[in-house]
Amino acid sequence: MTLRLGVDIGGTFTDFALFNEASGAITVHKQLTTPHDPADSVLSGIDAVLAKAGAAIGAVTHIVHGTTLVTNAVIERKGAPIGMLVTKGFGDVLEIGMERRFDLFDLRLKYAAPVVPRANRIEVDERIRYDGSVEVALDLAAARAGVAALAPGIEAVAVCLINAFANPAHEHALADMIRSDFPALHVCASADIVPFMREFERWTTTTINAYTQPLMDRYLGRLESELAARGFGGAFLIMTSSGGTVPTEFARRYPARLTESGPAAGVLMSAFIGAELGLPHLLAFDMGGTTAKGAFVQDAQPVRKYETEIARVHNHKPGSGLVLRTPVIDLIEIGAGGGSIAGIDERGLMKVGPRSAGAMPGPVCYGQGGENPTLTDANLLLGYLDPRFFLGGEMSLDVAGAEKAAASKLGGPLKLDAARTAWGIHEIINEDVARAFRMHASELGLDYRGCTMVAFGGSGPLHALRIARKLRIPRVVLPSGAGVFSAVGLLVSPLSFETLRSFRVRLAEVDTARMDAVFAPLAEQATAVLRHAGLAEADIRIERRLDLRFAGQGHELTVTLPDGAGPGDVPALFVARYKALYSDVMPDTPIEVVNWKLEATGPRPQLATAWHIAGGGDAEASALKGTRRAYFDDPAGYVDCPVYDRYRLRTGQQIAGPALIEERESTCVLGPGDIVTVDARGNLIATVGGPHRSLDPLQKSAPDRRPAQNR
Repeated sequence: MTLRLGVDIGGTFTDFALFNEASGAITVHKQLTTPHDPADSVLSGIDAVLAKAGAAIGAVTHIVHGTTLVTNAVIERKGAPIGMLVTKGFGDVLEIGMERRFDLFDLRLKYAAPVVPRANRIEVDERIRYDGSVEVALDLAAARAGVAALAPGIEAVAVCLINAFANPAHEHALADMIRSDFPALHVCASADIVPFMREFERWTTTTINAYTQPLMDRYLGRLESELAARGFGGAFLIMTSSGGTVPTEFARRYPARLTESGPAAGVLMSAFIGAELGLPHLLAFDMGGTTAKGAFVQDAQPVRKYETEIARVHNHKPGSGLVLRTPVIDLIEIGAGGGSIAGIDERGLMKVGPRSAGAMPGPVCYGQGGENPTLTDANLLLGYLDPRFFLGGEMSLDVAGAEKAAASKLGGPLKLDAARTAWGIHEIINEDVARAFRMHASELGLDYRGCTMVAFGGSGPLHALRIARKLRIPRVVLPSGAGVFSAVGLLVSPLSFETLRSFRVRLAEVDTARMDAVFAPLAEQATAVLRHAGLAEADIRIERRLDLRFAGQGHELTVTLPDGAGPGDVPALFVARYKALYSDVMPDTPIEVVNWKLEATGPRPQLATAWHIAGGGDAEASALKGTRRAYFDDPAGYVDCPVYDRYRLRTGQQIAGPALIEERESTCVLGPGDIVTVDARGNLIATVGGPHRSLDPLQKSAPDRRPAQNR
């Protein structure tokens, strides 16, 4: 028996997916996360899923792990105390930032505080010029004295010098000194973490890397030792934000690359499912216990970028958080999930999220001491959840407690009955998610209304069809194993590592030899990570990218170079990309290369053709479990709603809403007019009721030719 295991930690639940390569069966498991020590839920959950499958850990060849530990540590400020060595005169760069106001008219703007206090920043005498030449020699002795003063109170040091991307010699000298003289300290040099020319983004990324490195080192160290003691001798890999996996050694070195670790796996699996179904253009929608996330897939590939932002502090607005320059799948994320707390805002209106009850105490209905009503409580009161079948019956829900909390905290003050209170919570979250997706699509210049939504996560299927109706998306795929979909996605994540170098040069000055010379060290660095993981050189695919702009512009566009492309092919590629976004170009203006990027990727692990979720039950028995009263904002209020067992649905079977389709980890809610068809894989293909447009998917918006009065 050969097994692969995916483990995904979320803010509320930890999910597990164990794949048997011989039978194609995927055994899944879901349990509450242990916030005090996430490793506890990982280890106990591994034991539980192996027991379900009747397997031993020695048969597991790969464990692939996605975790939000890094993001949570930054948001909750639970990282290590750190110091920073910075070029003299640049100690305040982290506060100065980009000198950009994300809201011109709000006089109360808030920005996320840097993770390294100002008192812990030691200014060092040295100066590298923009071209890499040395203007001021490094005063190593003074730097050593500064670190010695900080050392008793810190665990890590971020070395961040101006223009280190052009010449890292001074940063490397400082890092070597710290490793030699202060071996207990973790050290991160910005030229090694992200050799990017803009110092603010380079330094925020490096400080976050140093801030979370000791935490990640301890966490992975405990998991490795505990797994080894249990008899695991296979490969232990960590998912990065870009959708690839790396060995734990590199996850320890670059924890800043793990900020969107788990959610990226769900987007990858959405693309995988879309390719199987012949649906290359998708909106991947993930809603769990704490957050909701969305990402677009174009031509079967997730949309990606090289910058992200975490720990937003001003109404979750972009620009109010900490910027990271790392390769990521382009996700929009909002504080909307099963644990989102509902309350009354200063205007006397109902508000839901972004605060979450998390795993402890969790929603009121969990019976763990929660006092504030949440989205899960509302879904329970609406009849969407069976209090006796939550997590397949492993956990019972307290209906009376949820009803009492909703009435006392919301219904009473707002003069609403229980049904309207619960519906208000449910619908506010639906609109918040739909609004976020509309804005994200607008930023990308995409019209999503002809695409397909793939919905997953423990709460995703509860809300997907209602949100799709708001977005006028005509089709929703609810995949088999939707409740643990990101854990399943970890099983199809390839080994991958991406790196970059900032080197500004006019394209006209680049010939083939120069291009190859710049990319060569990047290729060696990226492929070394994959070779370390055991891949043969012949199995590694290289993809080269350039960040380009017209000379004089302040920002650049990323262009992917086809295999065999040389400098002569670049202008046409850049102009085509520029025209697609801006409709016109700047004629006769020189093109400038700013950043050189390279990604090395191994083969994508495959799921067997006949993969399926194990333990579904008797397929010959009737799928209809009974009826339950559920609320659908109908004048009649609650209606008797048929309830189906997803595991007993037959290929080709159709179900018309209103209806509920239950599986162990989630429930699919079909509203009036929605129709679901079961495909051969067990996916639920839903046609959304209500108006929608059928456009070519994910294209630039078509002109609206309706009369003005009908718009």
